[in-house]
Amino acid sequence: MKKSSFVEGTLIATIAIVLTKILGMLYVIPFYSMVGTLGSALYSYAYNIYVIFLDISSAGLPIAISKIIKEYNTLGMHEAKKRAYKISRDLITIISIIIFISLFIFAKSFATLILNGVTGGNTIEDITFVIRCISLAILVIPYLSVTKGYLQGHNIVGVSSVSQILEQIARITIILVGCYLCINIFNVSIKYAIGISLIGATVGGLVAIFYIKKKLHQNNNLIENANYEKKDQVTNKEIIKKIAMYAVPFIIIDIAVSIYNFVDLILIMRTLGHLGFSGIDTEFISTSIATYSCKISMIVSSIAMGMSVSLIPSIVEAYTLKHWKDVNHKLNNALQIILVASVPMVLGLSLLAKPVWSIFYGNNEVGASILALQIFVTLFFNLYTVTSSTLQSMNKFKYVYISSLTGFILNAILDVPMMYLFNYLGLPPYFGAIVATMLGYLSSIILALKILSKEHKIDYKNTLNTMKNMIIPTVSMVLVVIILKMIIPINLDSRMSSILYVGIISIIGAFTYLLLCLKNKTLYEAFGENRIKNIIKKLTRGRISL
Repeated sequence: MKKSSFVEGTLIATIAIVLTKILGMLYVIPFYSMVGTLGSALYSYAYNIYVIFLDISSAGLPIAISKIIKEYNTLGMHEAKKRAYKISRDLITIISIIIFISLFIFAKSFATLILNGVTGGNTIEDITFVIRCISLAILVIPYLSVTKGYLQGHNIVGVSSVSQILEQIARITIILVGCYLCINIFNVSIKYAIGISLIGATVGGLVAIFYIKKKLHQNNNLIENANYEKKDQVTNKEIIKKIAMYAVPFIIIDIAVSIYNFVDLILIMRTLGHLGFSGIDTEFISTSIATYSCKISMIVSSIAMGMSVSLIPSIVEAYTLKHWKDVNHKLNNALQIILVASVPMVLGLSLLAKPVWSIFYGNNEVGASILALQIFVTLFFNLYTVTSSTLQSMNKFKYVYISSLTGFILNAILDVPMMYLFNYLGLPPYFGAIVATMLGYLSSIILALKILSKEHKIDYKNTLNTMKNMIIPTVSMVLVVIILKMIIPINLDSRMSSILYVGIISIIGAFTYLLLCLKNKTLYEAFGENRIKNIIKKLTRGRISL
């Protein structure tokens, strides 16, 4: 267990999250084949409700404790740091119990709100049952999140990252084994298979907590400072006030995001119903946007998630010490990494949407078309995460509200009109909802960047240079992928054929992009010259040394 620098921490967290998301992507293949469209939709309904309540119970506390730990460590207030962690654990325990009871009791009301008369698919009773199954995770995951925040505040990213992977492995094991037993051995209803799958989140959380507790016990000397005998001049009341001050803005924004995603799902379902789509088609399209395509795009969004884990405590430290050049450098570095890593992945997945969708869910034109456009939302989400995290790290909560809520409101206003507009133009109406989401995120990003520039004279010159240098590598990669698509044959009804097709084109396309980015030093600007040279040296066992 060791402490990590900003870029190193970002890489560790991102690699762990990418591995976690890859596991999350791969399990979908057998899971979807076992439970089908209705089972997957049932899983999606419960999970979307769960995320809202998870945000209510814990969204802000992990980041708040991370910020407070980093702040108190920077100021040498080690006793107050320890007290803040204990207080946050007590708070999260009380809040989690209250939220769990509320979700369990009102599960049927949420199920009724989701369906709102849509027939031909899942029933209110089925949705009620699975919501109650997932509610158990509320008693575990928030506590786990606070513990991870404590580690991240000490720049210890490795243990938190490994716990994520263990959590995912345990969760997926429960999902797949539980589904198989329910469907193939005991021959019970799909809703019970989905219920067992959702309980996997609770089991995974318990495994992660056990691992972190073990590591904390073994390495207590790394983060505990035994030299504090005197109590710091900070009262418990002041610590609680600071936790609330840091946590509430995060909670409000995360709840706003989750509620909007839930409302977005309902708006899409109802609008598609008004436009004459059947109940089964409506469920498939809405869950393809909310869940299926998101499972595939998780590998792209994991870059921003990994970035925020290291970015927040790092910027808090620079902001606390008033090192404005360091704040400027780290924000630009974060934006550069996001662009260099996300843009080629988004374009590649969009161009290969048909075979990628075929690998996960089988050959389906509608699903593939949704993925081809929906994947661009992930790029905007990544940029939004970085800009919003930076504002929050610098305690610019008013501006976080302004930028985020502007985007969400614009998205909500445009949702239904855009769907009707696309339908009028002869295009799939659900494309309108996806475009509305992109416009919402874009408005939030632009506002946040302008605020940072105005308030702290943040200069985006380095990021703009990186964007300019990316043009030739990106265009070259796209042309290579398009040409290869025309040459290489594929059978979309064959999963193996699709895997080989995607694998070959992805490797050649990625090699083209990385080689050109290496030649014009774009990779050096984003990740650091020495780090890239060391990686290449290790990968080639010293045969290539730049």
